[in-house]
Amino acid sequence: MNRLSRATLALAAALSVSHSLAVTRGGQLVYGRYADSLFLDPVLNDANLDIWILTNLYDTLLQPTADGKGVQPGLASRYAASSDGKTMTLTMRPGLKFADGSALTAADVKWSLDRARQPDAGAWSSSLASIDSITASGQTVTLKLKRPDPTLPAALATFNAAIMPQKLFTAAAGKNDAEKAKAFAEKPIGSGPFVLSEWKRGSYMILKRNPYYWKKGEDGKALPYLDTVRFEIIPDDNTRILKLQAGELQGAEFIPLSRVAELKRDARLDMELFPSTKVSSIFMNNRPTLKNGAENPLSDVRVRQALNYATNKEALIQVVTFGTGKVMKSFMSSTTPLYDAAQKGFPYDLAKAKSLLAATKYKNGFEVSVMATSGSADDLALLTAMQQMWGAIGVRLKIEQLDAATKTARYRANDFQMRTGAWTNDINDPSQITSYYAIFDNIESVHTGFKNAEIDKLFAQSQQELSRVNRASQYRRIQTIYQQAAPIVYLYETPYPVALSKKVGGFVQIPLGNNIFAGAWLDK
Repeated sequence: MNRLSRATLALAAALSVSHSLAVTRGGQLVYGRYADSLFLDPVLNDANLDIWILTNLYDTLLQPTADGKGVQPGLASRYAASSDGKTMTLTMRPGLKFADGSALTAADVKWSLDRARQPDAGAWSSSLASIDSITASGQTVTLKLKRPDPTLPAALATFNAAIMPQKLFTAAAGKNDAEKAKAFAEKPIGSGPFVLSEWKRGSYMILKRNPYYWKKGEDGKALPYLDTVRFEIIPDDNTRILKLQAGELQGAEFIPLSRVAELKRDARLDMELFPSTKVSSIFMNNRPTLKNGAENPLSDVRVRQALNYATNKEALIQVVTFGTGKVMKSFMSSTTPLYDAAQKGFPYDLAKAKSLLAATKYKNGFEVSVMATSGSADDLALLTAMQQMWGAIGVRLKIEQLDAATKTARYRANDFQMRTGAWTNDINDPSQITSYYAIFDNIESVHTGFKNAEIDKLFAQSQQELSRVNRASQYRRIQTIYQQAAPIVYLYETPYPVALSKKVGGFVQIPLGNNIFAGAWLDK
């Protein structure tokens, strides 16, 4: 069958935009994952290994759009906010069922959201903290809010707000919520397109088609098209690729960027680079003194700006991402809602870098240390290249290779000068990354120590601002202030590299990372 780009079709399918090409039903798609899931409860969870699979098992009231920038109807066919922004009313689709055939009711919605918003209900409970009370009547769910909350639609489309069957969960073994969650997650029942059929931990997982799924495919029949999805757990990159090339897999995730060009040349495969929210940067300690009491040159904004201008991002993209990345111009990715496309970032300008440094007391250069993850080829390639770049302005970069646990412990204790870092969004709203990167009271602005009173004020306002135009203006200013302060070294954005057999259509990994198999199919 002749086809458009698989990514184009997948995007269209996820956005519920029809196209003219027919799809086929049935069959099993075998997909290679680099690691197994751990815990399939959506509330008490914050691991990508689980999150990116949960959306195939559970449904939410609203769903993220395929571009990661908005929400669309899910279990709720529509929603509306009151004029004061303190009430949200959602209308449930009629006839909804869980994967065991039991009815999904508004009472299940109330119970699920009440559970998810408890302060002790995992790391994500704060996303629903604006909800004061929930009432359920017939097909209507009403949320009364403590304050207007423009982030709530995105929160209701996030994994921890998944709707679960109250009766089945409460009947699970265990004395408390945590014990019941552990028992329920071994054989979870949701209302997503698939249901867990078999799971041999560390080896494979099989999801089978949910016969009660509500969403329709292009042929007018219920999705999903596939009978089953089998996940094979294959940690070794080369082995995943070899099995894909041998036809033992129809898809494989986390393809090394160094192999992308090679696999693009393989006529049997579609090597997809799905847009992501991943940004890579160098976190700089902005404090005047380091943990050991030493003076810290990075406390001078001119030094931080100079290092940014001395970083040739285009060259790094070739060296580290093998040409697959794009220059980072804001602390948030270009796929994040309210990203300001007018941000200029720090284009490579060696003369400007030298001029900035010459205006400081470090005009004769200095030494700076950066923590890297030992064994990470990407970290080593990145920092070795940066040693040469920064050497041109007299900055000597010392690389400290540490195991992941030590690196994390020192970072959390603010015992570092620089460290490599990356981020991906979990919610399609800019508030998440902003609260981490730019708000000191969260985690000291990703432990950089950066703090800005105007950003704090703008962010607080944005959390209650219902006008998208006004909110965009607030985030535009936040991004500008942050860039001028340069708390981090801006590097690059990178995509999600997924290799698929030519027989696969309709699969998409959205910018939030979720793997969407509902619209995937296999040519017979």
